Amino acid sequence: MSMTDSLVQAALKEVIDPNTGKDLVSARNIRNLKVSGDEVSLDVELGYPANSQLELIRQRVVDRLTALGAAKVKVEVRHRIVSHAVQKGVKLLPGVKNIIAVASGKGGVGKSTTAVNLALALAAEGASVGILDADIYGPSIPQLLGLHGAQPASLDGKSMEPMEALGLQAMSIGFLVDVETPMVWRGPMVTTALQQLLNETRWRDLDYLVVDMPPGTGDVQLTLAQKVPVTGAVIVTTPQDLALLDARKGLKMFEKVGVPILGLVENMSIHICSNCGHPEHIFGKGGAERMAADYGVQVLGALPLDIHIRQQADGGKPTVAAEPNGQIAAMYKDIARRVAVRVAEQAKDMTSRFPNIVVQNT
Repeated sequence: MSMTDSLVQAALKEVIDPNTGKDLVSARNIRNLKVSGDEVSLDVELGYPANSQLELIRQRVVDRLTALGAAKVKVEVRHRIVSHAVQKGVKLLPGVKNIIAVASGKGGVGKSTTAVNLALALAAEGASVGILDADIYGPSIPQLLGLHGAQPASLDGKSMEPMEALGLQAMSIGFLVDVETPMVWRGPMVTTALQQLLNETRWRDLDYLVVDMPPGTGDVQLTLAQKVPVTGAVIVTTPQDLALLDARKGLKMFEKVGVPILGLVENMSIHICSNCGHPEHIFGKGGAERMAADYGVQVLGALPLDIHIRQQADGGKPTVAAEPNGQIAAMYKDIARRVAVRVAEQAKDMTSRFPNIVVQNT
């Protein structure tokens, strides 16, 4: 059977990306389509990192075109991550395409552990990723990445080089002060320090910068929401009603300043007894689903209350790095892909396409 462009395009409309739920044609993923007799070659370009999914999508395309009658099918699947729109009046950060804020509204829900595993999962899927510890009073990233006692270098005396660990670029106030030194600072000092950490770090070609937000909705959170170019926010909560009350406040704060909510992550969703295997919802059940329904947002995933997550985090090698092929790491990677897909669905940043207009008297 002789192939034609129209026949191939019609067949590709039936190939669904399992991560977006959209067909490859309507999602505009097809590039360089060439049809010659009964041979077809094309590229599939995804807007999100998905190393673990590339072969699956490639095989779906090959199977569909082979069923159509193609004798030879050549398909390359790749990803290309671009910058997306942020709050009005806020400029993008040099060296960073997209900033993802991970917030909770309340402490003690595992937000930092979730943030660092999310960053590691995005990196495992093929993205260039950094993480910024925005909790000036209680920095966690040095411990989580096994960088306790490390200090960043400055090559020019004005800016700092990000620390590197487990494939991530990282920055935290914890790299600059003694771990036992209390940060007895008022709000303006804290926000200034945060902006310096963000703007004076020489981030290198990041697809995503994950910002581990401090709990609450005070000065630091408002500074991030109003002055930092945030592409979207992920809200971490437990199913407990008390945690959900504060998570709702965090969600509403981002909504008020025009930052899209990428979705909710329900942490400590269920506990499986290591002795008898009995499942128990220690902090309640279905809290994230109820909150998502109330605000019209997506539940990105649910994570268990598991001793290994705590042990690996305390040991400086979080779950995605410690057990990359494990079941819990797979959960984090699923959440990371959903976050990246939601980012890819946001409006693209178009500011770089506009020329600078200079008015001069001649």
